[in-house]
Amino acid sequence: MPKVRDILARKGHSVVSVTPDMTVRAAAALMNEKSIGGLLVVDEAKQLVGVFTERDILRRVVVTGRDPETTTVGEVQTTDVVTCHPDTKIDECGVIMTKRRIRHLPVADENTVYGVVTIGDVLAFRVAEQESTIAHLNDYMFGTR
Repeated sequence: MPKVRDILARKGHSVVSVTPDMTVRAAAALMNEKSIGGLLVVDEAKQLVGVFTERDILRRVVVTGRDPETTTVGEVQTTDVVTCHPDTKIDECGVIMTKRRIRHLPVADENTVYGVVTIGDVLAFRVAEQESTIAHLNDYMFGTR
């Protein structure tokens, strides 16, 4: 059964993070620069304290009329952070993301952040798995290789 560590092995363990005192504008600019939809928020000890996503910008800054130049990430981040472990099964990861309606799931334990898995990563992994199965079945049935 595939696990989250299999996704991280393909995509890498790179994590983009910010501190709670960064302005929303600076965090949004970083997200735009990196072409990502979310950032992990870490404290001075590099401990995970929140997640900051495009959804947070829309719901907690734009709609409420806050100034992104003066509002900090710490004021509007999601602090009820759901995480998974590298040994979490990919199916379970998908269920967590669907039930909680989240698109970014940090992969961590109590001491270490290993990466971030997105709903797109889960879907891409499943598609690659299915393509491989189809190729093997074609090979078996028609000897095309």
